[in-house]
Amino acid sequence: MEFVLAGEKLQRCRTAFLAEVEEVQNILLAGEGHGRCLRECCDRFKNARITCIDASQRGLEIEDFEVNRIEFVRANLLDWTPRPVSYDLIVTNFFLDCFSRDELERVICRLAASGTSKANWLLADFQMAASGIKKIRSRLILWSMYLFFRTVTRLPAKNLTSPEPFLKQTGFRLHQRAEAEWGLLHSDWWRR
Repeated sequence: MEFVLAGEKLQRCRTAFLAEVEEVQNILLAGEGHGRCLRECCDRFKNARITCIDASQRGLEIEDFEVNRIEFVRANLLDWTPRPVSYDLIVTNFFLDCFSRDELERVICRLAASGTSKANWLLADFQMAASGIKKIRSRLILWSMYLFFRTVTRLPAKNLTSPEPFLKQTGFRLHQRAEAEWGLLHSDWWRR
């Protein structure tokens, strides 16, 4: 469905800053789904240990990976307690938009608590474009998406909540941002 509707646009957003992050030891991928970013992380960070958490069993049934350095965890992030591992890279691609405002704050606090004092956080997601026809287009697309996913998957979020204030509360600062698709998509690199 992603490829039909968006081609490679979402994948370009997922990987926008991945090549610029310096070598990391422990990576946390939250809400990974189909494994496209996991594959990129495996290729980019050959020696890193990776924890891939997803609430969906299907999202964790990803084949052809080096299982000795990847831990797959099936859990709801709202209930998950991370192991005492400090992650130097946290990745949340097209995932944080699934939560209501209260849930989003809890999820970001939980993920941030598992990060090191110098952690990087890469995220790609949807956003409301700034103004004009771009904003109208974004509003229509986001309204349609939330209606569809609330109906089909019982998504708890009714609308898009920016993770920015919660990331700042947990000590992260925006390092770089790239926008695409008329301002509808953004890729962020946050750092502590």
